[in-house]
Amino acid sequence: MDGNYEQDIGGFDLVLFGGTGDLAMRKLMPGLYYHHHSGRDMVDARIIAAARQDLSREQYLAKVHESCQKFIPTADFDEASWLRFAAHIEYVKVDGADAEGYKALSATLAHSGERVRVFYLATIPDLFVTICTHLAHAGLVTTHTRVVLEKPLGRDLASAQKINEQVGAIFREDQIFRIDHYLGKETVQNLLALRFGNTLFEPLWNRVAIRDVQITIAEQVGVETRGDFYDRTGALRDMVQNHLLQLLCILAMEPPASIDPDAVRDEKLKVLRALKPMSPQEVAERTVRGQYRAGAINGKPVGSFHDELGIAKDSLTETFVAIKAELSTWRWAGVPFYLRTGKRMQERMAEIVVNFHEVPHAILPSAVRGSQSNRLIIQLQPDQGLKLCMMAKVPGAEMRVRPVHLNLDFAESFEMRQWDAYERLIMDVIRGRLTLFMRRDELDAAWRWIEPIMHGWATQGDRPKAYTAGTWGPAASSALLVRDGYCWHEES
Repeated sequence: MDGNYEQDIGGFDLVLFGGTGDLAMRKLMPGLYYHHHSGRDMVDARIIAAARQDLSREQYLAKVHESCQKFIPTADFDEASWLRFAAHIEYVKVDGADAEGYKALSATLAHSGERVRVFYLATIPDLFVTICTHLAHAGLVTTHTRVVLEKPLGRDLASAQKINEQVGAIFREDQIFRIDHYLGKETVQNLLALRFGNTLFEPLWNRVAIRDVQITIAEQVGVETRGDFYDRTGALRDMVQNHLLQLLCILAMEPPASIDPDAVRDEKLKVLRALKPMSPQEVAERTVRGQYRAGAINGKPVGSFHDELGIAKDSLTETFVAIKAELSTWRWAGVPFYLRTGKRMQERMAEIVVNFHEVPHAILPSAVRGSQSNRLIIQLQPDQGLKLCMMAKVPGAEMRVRPVHLNLDFAESFEMRQWDAYERLIMDVIRGRLTLFMRRDELDAAWRWIEPIMHGWATQGDRPKAYTAGTWGPAASSALLVRDGYCWHEES
């Protein structure tokens, strides 16, 4: 985040394990194409895809070309740029679990010299330690090497600690980049600017002015090609333990002394440690888990969770989670943070809603009192922007007010392309900037708060609550807020 993103960072090698996988094709390669297309940082770069498939370089490039055409808007993709980008891409057949495969990778990297070398592990977490161990044994880890670990890192605290200990025996902590792509979104960057670059909100950013906070990440897609992985993971591990808790940290942390990585991450860690742990009874009262059944998305029929990729009918994996979280701090005591995420929801949407208290004494007609609360809406996707809801008088003879929005649309306000989240984060890795990546103690603290919820669900013995695909989740999710006298933003 610090410094100039336009500066030349010199040559680098980016080795992408899982180079034929969904993440590589859908996000990483398109993000790298965008960066190259913008004329930045790629003059002396090599992108080395590593995967088990027996492909020639030409066959691999054909797969990447197809994916880039699919996931990059037509207006941004042209063949001349593609050919220049493709010149940087190589392919090496490597089975991450087989030490023999690393000989070919060693030969490819043999003449790289002392430049930056990044190993991006876009694989299942079970392979993280194995790959890092083989890299070390092959002599591929240098002082200029960095490793990127995708989420979810582990299945619980013990497994996460084991991975971190074993990877940490090979790489220094400042060489390990635990990635959460939501922290690379422009709106999250602007949330930091909103809080710490302006004096307007800081006096209001506390329990005195703020009534509640809602964080929602809703997806219309189902499990797609990840049925096996998702059935072993679920929404709590896949989304809450990382994405939603990281957003909560940015919202709730105290102002850091600087924007230096450890200054920011120290404050995020304090938020995670301040989360009130839940007893089994509180898990039952403050959490909702759901699983989608057949319904319709945008008028198109879709099947149930169990219909996708042969998932077992008795699977208890949750595809929806809603949680009421609270912080034990002076700033946030008594302010509920409602977290929600789900698949096959009514809309694809990610947003943060900060609801302020109503005016302490209403002098306007009582008919409009219910709508007099101010609200800040931070939109993360599909569009990125900020909306501040305020009350304004309707023109006319009578005193009638209604909510109006002050809008900041980033696409309209800044006549330049917004960086893709993965594009930003990959470049941060290459530059060695750790601010937007999770530190080991952050990960431990997140798992410590999540584990009682997992254990509570395991001992309750009930099934996830069913919800129809194309809705906003189980009715119990609305009831979670109604009990406090509130409602989700879209229901207000």
